[in-house]
Amino acid sequence: MKNLVSIICLLTVSAQLSAQKIIHKEVFSARMNKNIKTIIITPDVQQGETYPSVYILHGYSGNPDRTIKQDIPDLVQKAQEDKIIYVLPDGNFNSWYLDSPLVKDSQYQTFIGQELVEYVNKNYPVKNDKKFRGILGWSMGGYGAVNIGTTYNKTFGIVGSSCGALDLASFGEGYMKYQVDKVAGPVISLNPKFLTDSKIKTMASADQQYIFDCGTEDTQMIAMNRNFHKKLTDQKIPHLYMESLGIHDSKYWSRSLSEQLTLFDRFFKP
Repeated sequence: MKNLVSIICLLTVSAQLSAQKIIHKEVFSARMNKNIKTIIITPDVQQGETYPSVYILHGYSGNPDRTIKQDIPDLVQKAQEDKIIYVLPDGNFNSWYLDSPLVKDSQYQTFIGQELVEYVNKNYPVKNDKKFRGILGWSMGGYGAVNIGTTYNKTFGIVGSSCGALDLASFGEGYMKYQVDKVAGPVISLNPKFLTDSKIKTMASADQQYIFDCGTEDTQMIAMNRNFHKKLTDQKIPHLYMESLGIHDSKYWSRSLSEQLTLFDRFFKP
């Protein structure tokens, strides 16, 4: 009887260790001297196994909780099915995932591209190789994913953007409406390093995979995405570009992001 009880206890502990988890953490950023709310979604973790990881950046005014409830509602299921660890940092409503020259505690490029990756590598069973680490986002997060992913091109092997704001200089009224000026400064004096175009030269030799998509009825973002696609094509930089019917809303990006994550999973497969 004692042996039977011991076996049952062991099985119970093993099940708890391997159960899929949605973990809410506050990850400290030394660069910003504050904690950043982050959700980490794991599959059933098996002892001795390591997993690919994807960093997912929400759009303007979003947050990680909304991401799993509304923006990518099948994300938890995909983590289990594809055996991938998803990392969802809070972008502080309107950080634009930049290292802001104006706001001392808005240094999200460094936090996500360096500090958060180091934290996840240390505390979770992820494969520490760019071939098994990706970053994607939508809208503001699409811009952030391209900016961070290409800047840290030795960290991320695949970069995805859905309906991303890929040209801040031509954002028009959106530049102030979505508070880009609060973190990047006036558009007239915008630092060129904040322009996605400035990443093209790096992308040509970064040994990364790139995926872009946008809805054909997305009047804010479609021209930006088409123009960026053309620039990459003119420079003969391999990338996947897709358009499909849709506007700038969660109905569009819920579908497009789920499809991109399926492509990420294929990239991670040997």
